[in-house]
Amino acid sequence: MEGFKMKPTLYWTKLVYENWKLYMAATSKGLCYVGSQNKPFEELELWVNKHYPGSSLVQDDVVMQPYVAEFKEFLLGERTSFTISQELKGTDFQTEVWNALCQIPYGETWTYSDIANAIQRPTAVRAVGTAIGANPVLLTVPCHRVIGKNGKLTGFRGGLDMKEQLLKIEKENAK
Repeated sequence: MEGFKMKPTLYWTKLVYENWKLYMAATSKGLCYVGSQNKPFEELELWVNKHYPGSSLVQDDVVMQPYVAEFKEFLLGERTSFTISQELKGTDFQTEVWNALCQIPYGETWTYSDIANAIQRPTAVRAVGTAIGANPVLLTVPCHRVIGKNGKLTGFRGGLDMKEQLLKIEKENAK
């Protein structure tokens, strides 16, 4: 059938680890979404409906197992980077910002200005903040490592408690 385009299937699981409950989703190409800590399934559904309209959402713990394994290793402080594949949907600018986030070393923090400078757009600090807020894969694209210029924790889709916990895990396990 010419012009017929298959709607993708997104596989999902719920990661439960100690006080962490996160919904995660992946396409056949890789991880595409990591939800906020202890938020309902509806957060994932809303995101999928916006970014993959008409797609199927199928719970599959087997497909999602490699992602869950790396996340648990990270939360245990045994992993400092991720090797899982990802499929990120965003604008060119968002992708540029997300790539810059991946350059922040484990256990360190950068400011929004640092990210703007890293992408050679020093006056785009607010746009950088907006792009960071659109990051669909918390942890693997480490937006939790970005703090305010004054050193304070600032906005994070997963909530400031989650951000603080992630930074604490990294601080305790950074070499």
